[in-house]
Amino acid sequence: MDRASTLRHDHMPSYLVEQYFPKSRLPELHLEASRTEAAARELAGDGVRIRYLRTTFLPDDETCFHLVEATGTDEVGELCRRAGLTNARVTRAVDA
Repeated sequence: MDRASTLRHDHMPSYLVEQYFPKSRLPELHLEASRTEAAARELAGDGVRIRYLRTTFLPDDETCFHLVEATGTDEVGELCRRAGLTNARVTRAVDA
């Protein structure tokens, strides 16, 4: 099993990155998600334990959520920086 596969199988806490995302930017949503996923892959390639899971957009609330797994908030903060997610709020998430 390669190292990337091992990282995916280790349990890591989940984090929700919340960001204001106006409806007028809806055409850019796919690009925003792709940048976030690419930043997570780049960090993982650098040995950081982080994994992008998905992006969800709530158009009525003009809010975008990026769900990631990581070892801590510092890693998620670096993901936000690399992905250009400005004014993002990072919160620990737990699946029920």
